[in-house]
Amino acid sequence: MQERHRNRQLYFAEQAQTTERYVIPFIEKVFPFFEGMRVLEIGCGEGGNLKPFLDRGFSCTGIDLNRQQIELAHIFFSEHPYVDRLTLMTQDVFDMQRNSTFDLIILRDVIEHIPNQESFMHLLKYIMSDYAVVFVGFPPWQMPFGGHQQVCSSALSKLPFVHLLPESIYSWLMRKAGEQKPVIDELLGIKRTGITLERFERILQTEQYLTLRKTYWFIQPNYEVKFHLKKLRVPPIFRSLKFIRNFYTTAGYYVIARN
Repeated sequence: MQERHRNRQLYFAEQAQTTERYVIPFIEKVFPFFEGMRVLEIGCGEGGNLKPFLDRGFSCTGIDLNRQQIELAHIFFSEHPYVDRLTLMTQDVFDMQRNSTFDLIILRDVIEHIPNQESFMHLLKYIMSDYAVVFVGFPPWQMPFGGHQQVCSSALSKLPFVHLLPESIYSWLMRKAGEQKPVIDELLGIKRTGITLERFERILQTEQYLTLRKTYWFIQPNYEVKFHLKKLRVPPIFRSLKFIRNFYTTAGYYVIARN
């Protein structure tokens, strides 16, 4: 397993840095921030993506199914000057109360973990304010590490495309490599819910979302922070190659709103 996945404080810092440098400017091109804005991050982990918003004094809410990560988030934010504006909960998004609405919803490297993605995107509309937008960033399923195998503790963490093997072979390889059952279960879950650019965009069309901004990344912005690689968009000629583009697009970035 890579150091950033073991060292959660380092991971928190990397998340905060990428959001500050790249995610926020991407959103602000089409959605200017305003005083009193209410921000929700679904699948917040330790809350690194929320930190730049809390730094600006916005009201922030983070939910995640992983109780241990939420507990770490409470520790990481314990001395933040605006900690009183932060709410952190261990909760399933499908159980959220619909009497709370948000102006900005963040989904960064999350939707590929969520089953029933069509139902999930339908649900989001009930917790969006009238003028809200949603930022979605995710790695297409077929990209070299779209299976999130980098979290493995064995040599599988460095093998691109290994997650595209048939499930039975992939599962067997992980067991033979000595991966723990929780990791195997998580990675098989990602394989079963793996999402492509085309399927996500079909969901947006079906649910009548309006795409305000969209970018396909050949080298996604987070790789500048993690690996010191200069970010690079997928060239126009390669953006148009449906289905094939999933193999070399490391992330799709979207800002969407209700139509």
